[in-house]
Parts: sequence; structure tokens; C-alpha cells
Amino acid sequence: MFDYSEGQLVISKAGRDKGRILIILHINSDYVYIADGKTRKIEQPKVKKKKHVQIVNYIDKILKEKLENSEKINNSDIRKAIEKYTRGYCLG
Repeated sequence: MFDYSEGQLVISKAGRDKGRILIILHINSDYVYIADGKTRKIEQPKVKKKKHVQIVNYIDKILKEKLENSEKINNSDIRKAIEKYTRGYCLG
């Protein structure tokens, strides 16, 4: 079984957002609440079953820290975290 963590990037495996990179905002027993800061914003995160997302081996430390400390997160914070990952992935 995979470990899901707040602030972790995932790729959607099913639905209209298939193939999109999103960030986990909240986790419960069967579902993850995810957002990308563009089409899915923090104010209305997407609720997906865990089996419908693929974990990416990347956790944005700044975003994770904010989530753990219940600090306010903006949609721009999420977009920056996803962009940081995609730039590093494309370059490396």
C-alpha cells in the first residue's frame, strides 16, 4: 500500500483531469482532496478515490509545512509547486 501525504504531487489516472498533476491537500480513509491552482482551486478541491491517482515521488516541502501548520495556502502556491516539479523533471 502506498503512503499518501499532504503536499505530495499526484497524477490523475481517471476522469476529465486524467494525466494532470495535482497536489494533495487533505486525506481521509478512501479519498484524497486535490487541487492544481488553475482549474481545481483550493476553495473547491477535487475529491478522488485513492485508486484513481498515481503518487509522484515528490513532496513540496514548503507547501507540506504550511499544510501541517494550518497556514493559509494560495492557489499560486500550488501552481508554483507544480511548476517547480515540472521544470525539474523536464530539465533533469
